[in-house]
Amino acid sequence: MPEKTESFTIKSWNRDDRPREKLRLKGRSALSDAELLAIILGSGSSGESAVSLAKRILASAGNNLSSLGNLSLTKLMTFHGVGEAKAISIAAALELGRRRGLTESPYRYRITNSASANRFLKPVLAELPHEEFWVLYLNNSNRVLKHEQLSKGGITGTLVDIRLALKLALELNATAMILAHNHPSGTLIPSEADKQLTRKFHKAAGSLDIKLLDHLIVTDKEYYSFADEGLL
Repeated sequence: MPEKTESFTIKSWNRDDRPREKLRLKGRSALSDAELLAIILGSGSSGESAVSLAKRILASAGNNLSSLGNLSLTKLMTFHGVGEAKAISIAAALELGRRRGLTESPYRYRITNSASANRFLKPVLAELPHEEFWVLYLNNSNRVLKHEQLSKGGITGTLVDIRLALKLALELNATAMILAHNHPSGTLIPSEADKQLTRKFHKAAGSLDIKLLDHLIVTDKEYYSFADEGLL
């Protein structure tokens, strides 16, 4: 009769090593990324705890949660101890985190500089495998009235209709706008087409007394600000 392998479940660990107990006693912020991922996993495999397995998974993504969110179910299932159910749980948890970033009340969010704009836009754009163009519409206190996808394209580009963007700005009574698009390649260098589009937006918006505050290029690691670089 084959010997039954024993899984190192969280309940079998020492009390001080249990992420669930640690979360309950010390709060969510006290846990490392690996410990939070271990809770999602629930258990490791024969000879390996869930925390150890979580550390290996995170290491494969460069210990970057955005990169982890890009891992496919097939890639996650290559780790010993991660079956389809656990892979789906990881993907679902990361997607919930991404959506939370999108659905936090925009009316409380005030844009003060390019970094704050990037914090708002990164959950929207950073992990996409294709290019999208978005617009932030702001009131006279630079608080976000609405964020709207203007176009969706391929890996290397997307078409943008300036008239549609300005039509919505007028409907919202927006006094300022911030443009943003992502570069799936990871490069932060604006193309000549990016520069031309920004100039056209700036001129068109200005004719309606709407300020174009910035245009961001967003990647999963960094961002590029036209305003910070003196291109607006």
